[in-house]
Amino acid sequence: MRGANAALGAAGLAAFLALGEAVPRLGLVKEAYFPPTSRIADALSQEVTDHAFWTALGDTLTGWALGLAIAIGAGVVVGLLVSVVPYLREATASTIEFLRPIPSVALIPLAVLLYGTELRSVLLLVVYASFWQVLVQVLYGVQDVDPVAEETARSYGLGPWARVRHVLWPTALPYVMTGVRLAAAVALILAVTAELVIGAPGLGARIAVAESSQAVPDMYALVVVTGLLGLLINVGARTVERRALAWHQSVRGEVMV
Repeated sequence: MRGANAALGAAGLAAFLALGEAVPRLGLVKEAYFPPTSRIADALSQEVTDHAFWTALGDTLTGWALGLAIAIGAGVVVGLLVSVVPYLREATASTIEFLRPIPSVALIPLAVLLYGTELRSVLLLVVYASFWQVLVQVLYGVQDVDPVAEETARSYGLGPWARVRHVLWPTALPYVMTGVRLAAAVALILAVTAELVIGAPGLGARIAVAESSQAVPDMYALVVVTGLLGLLINVGARTVERRALAWHQSVRGEVMV
């Protein structure tokens, strides 16, 4: 089954690449705006031999990884505190619902004013966007805790930390892993967006330079790299999720199928 799915995926990718080669060659679009797949591949091969490309890739991954780590840590800690401390959930509900819908890109002027084009500008946007993905999932996970299990733990004299460790956390972990997977993708989007708009070092800034200098194949090649990064990050996040939840019924059922 997996082999068949992989074959279908490969066939779909091949058809997409062939379409990308044929459309500009047939004159349906101008090559100046959408170069053939072969030219994009040539540009990509030149990019990977350039030391500046790898430096930009490292800058993007640094902003992504640091921002994601901070967002996960803060989201889990704040989510557990808000859920466990009495009345804190009600006291913060309106604040969370007010701040959460604010688009991270709306904070770009603030980031520029505070940090200019430094890494901290990227981190501000990445952390803000990713934090909510984790926090909301933690809150949902805690709400899903079985009240009977909670009362049983209390009746056996388990303290707050023991209840969090043995009752609350196992229930919330699947939600947390979903939040981490979503946050990983959002973090990459915001890292590249910040570099593209602000001019912070990274793949986004390199894309902006290629666009302004009319190096269209190079621009598309860099866009392809960001897409591949997103794919690898998603695969990695799903792998970590499956390993962390190997005991959970949903993962066991997926493996059996």
